[in-house]
Amino acid sequence: MGSIRKQTIISSVLIYIGFLTGFVNQYLSTMHGSFTVEQFGLTRIFFDFAQNMMAFGALGIVPVIYKFYPYYKDNLEANKIDLMSWAMVTALIGFIIVIASGFAFQPYFVKKFISRSPLIVEYYYWMFPFAMGMLFFSIIEGFSWALRLSVVSNFLKETVFRILISILIGLFYFKLISFQTFVYLFAFQYLVIFLFLLIYLIRSGNLHFNFTISRVTRKFWKKMLSMQALLYGGTLIASVAATIDSFIIASLLGLKAVGIFDFAQYVANVLQVPQRSIQAVSSSFLARAWKDKDYNEISRIYSRSCINLLLMSLFLFGNIWLNVKEGIHVLNIQKEYLDGLSVIFILCMVRIVDAGTGLNAMVINTSTLWRFDFISGVVLIGLRLPLTYYLIKNYGIIGSAIAELIAYGIFNFIRYEFLRRKFNMQPFSMKTVYAILLGLTAYTICYFAFGQLTGWTSIILNGTAFSLIMISGVFYLKLTPDAMQLYQVVKNKWKRNV
Repeated sequence: MGSIRKQTIISSVLIYIGFLTGFVNQYLSTMHGSFTVEQFGLTRIFFDFAQNMMAFGALGIVPVIYKFYPYYKDNLEANKIDLMSWAMVTALIGFIIVIASGFAFQPYFVKKFISRSPLIVEYYYWMFPFAMGMLFFSIIEGFSWALRLSVVSNFLKETVFRILISILIGLFYFKLISFQTFVYLFAFQYLVIFLFLLIYLIRSGNLHFNFTISRVTRKFWKKMLSMQALLYGGTLIASVAATIDSFIIASLLGLKAVGIFDFAQYVANVLQVPQRSIQAVSSSFLARAWKDKDYNEISRIYSRSCINLLLMSLFLFGNIWLNVKEGIHVLNIQKEYLDGLSVIFILCMVRIVDAGTGLNAMVINTSTLWRFDFISGVVLIGLRLPLTYYLIKNYGIIGSAIAELIAYGIFNFIRYEFLRRKFNMQPFSMKTVYAILLGLTAYTICYFAFGQLTGWTSIILNGTAFSLIMISGVFYLKLTPDAMQLYQVVKNKWKRNV
């Protein structure tokens, strides 16, 4: 777990630097005198549209990369590995299909969004270069994960990408470019970081393009195609389930509602940073453990991820929920975004449930029973689509959050039960209960002690007190061995430096 912990910490630091930059972006985008709520909502549509086109165009190849790369590495010289070459060809074919589909479905988009969300129609075609960049970056990012270079890809995706967006927002905020020019430049940002990562991997000697079919490809191509075909459906389902809310909101309520929902989702997504870091780092370790049939290691990674991610998500949630309302006021953010407070709370509950069930998706995807990913994905989309449409139509944007909580709660329970019954992996213990009680206790103390305060005084005291109670409780109750091990590492390095 030491290598995973080290890379996770580095990745998390880089991602949080990116989130800090993203916070600046959100602030500049939502404060008075910046983008309208509708313009802000359009940027969310860009991301969700691109995510679906990425899932469609990748044709299920990304999980194949980090699942089968250990076999290529163990049996071929680096310059003879042809996995990435065929992956990029697959992505190119997929994107051509995406472009053709985009032209075919353009009239449907016009009909669906022209009345309530005309900006989507106006900039429809500019979403495709954005999607293209996201697609090709996801392919090469998957290869980086297999190489255990997730720190580099995370730095580009979470930090450099947001810095580039910051520059564009700054240019727009200070009236140096129009909103139209902003959108044109915004559309190419993923292509920029894709080229950065591509050049880095080639120059570092980690990426070779070889179109000669290797003996590993000849041996495993049927299994790879089988996995790719089935996981393709699962990936599409997961992508649609994760993004369908914004399109339904845009068609039923308009882009202003999308902007408010996007703001709430961004705040809640802060809880996902540790999970994303651990997923990126752990994929290659889990793939190797499954290959070596090291079930004890798999169970250890799974169990440790559950308690660690639960503690981190509770820590982040407490700090957010104690301070988010005052934060909107003191930062002079447009008051319309206060309408999303209840959405923030429910979406945070979704993130805590997802984090608290650990790396269940990654454990399944890297196993020989990865077909279950598709089955559970069908259940997810079967729940999510009708729930989202019905609840948004009847209850507004909070309905989308409730639909997500119900769907992902059942989805994670199904995956938990599958791993428990199939592999006898049960990651929870009394420490899980103690972690939840610790979070509730810390929140209650801060709420009653500082609930009457306002402004920066409230934010500073709430944040400091809650953090100290949580950190002290983790060590006192010995909730995770990683905390003490991390403390010892820092202590030893401090002694050496002193």
